[in-house]
Amino acid sequence: MDDSPTGRPVDEAALPDPIPDDEIPESIPAESRAIETNGVPLHVVEAGPEDGKLLVLLHGFPEFWYGWHEAIAPLANAGYRVVVPDQRGYNCSAKPPAVGDYRIDGLARDVVGLIDAYDRETAAVAGHDWGAAVAWWLALHHEDRLSELVAINVPHPSVFERALRTSWDQRLKSWYMLAFQLPKLPEAVASAGNWRLATNALRDTSAPGTFTDEDLRRYRRAWNRDGAFEAMVNWYRAIVRDRPEPERTEVSIPTLVIWGAQDQFLARRLAHESVDRCADGRLLAIEEASHWVVHEHPHRVAEAIADHADPLPPGARE
Repeated sequence: MDDSPTGRPVDEAALPDPIPDDEIPESIPAESRAIETNGVPLHVVEAGPEDGKLLVLLHGFPEFWYGWHEAIAPLANAGYRVVVPDQRGYNCSAKPPAVGDYRIDGLARDVVGLIDAYDRETAAVAGHDWGAAVAWWLALHHEDRLSELVAINVPHPSVFERALRTSWDQRLKSWYMLAFQLPKLPEAVASAGNWRLATNALRDTSAPGTFTDEDLRRYRRAWNRDGAFEAMVNWYRAIVRDRPEPERTEVSIPTLVIWGAQDQFLARRLAHESVDRCADGRLLAIEEASHWVVHEHPHRVAEAIADHADPLPPGARE
């Protein structure tokens, strides 16, 4: 193991926000717990056999653990010990106040601490959107802690940085990253009218019917938590101010890039360029899917993850 801060289970009272009784829908065979990792208490949803292969699922913006809710049961049934955190700043997890608290290095160390908390040497990690950015960073800086990587609809960091530097098309697609640098205004605009702009953005950029009224009720509740939306936007503020560069560019662990081809935020070519940065990489493009492919095709995504990251240890295979 490396010398990253370790994680440990703590009482749920250590979390800044109480966990609602209906936080986990009855259809999901999972439980909540609190884990302190890298000095920050995180709310974690876990499912599947305790001795199963550890699989950490990382959500993106503006989601929380619930972004993976329909994929949890099939992955648990496949034999994984599935761990889905509210990443720092989100929903029931801690919300450190400073922009610098959301640097990508710290976000990655949060996940290393989770792996430690489950007493594992390695885990398979799958991330969507910002969760994929964290997963890429883990693979480039903590490769000894990952068995496999699945990155969904966010490219390799060097590929994305080059696209923002050289492509006006991608700069226009990513206009909101600059808008989020303004103090206070993004939070005020997003929350106006019971989060009208934020919910409309989810619905307008996804396939019809993807986000149900119940989904959006849960998202509003998560965004309404004290300090949550500011913390979420601080992820964008930190990455622009810090402009980190990975220590190396080639990903050595087995990598699957899943890409909803109708993504309105990111050019499809970035998926192919990301696979080219992997020593053992492949691409699964889902043609009819948008950026929100985990919501639109959760079972297909879960099946692809299980196919890529074998849930059975070598000795258990027939």
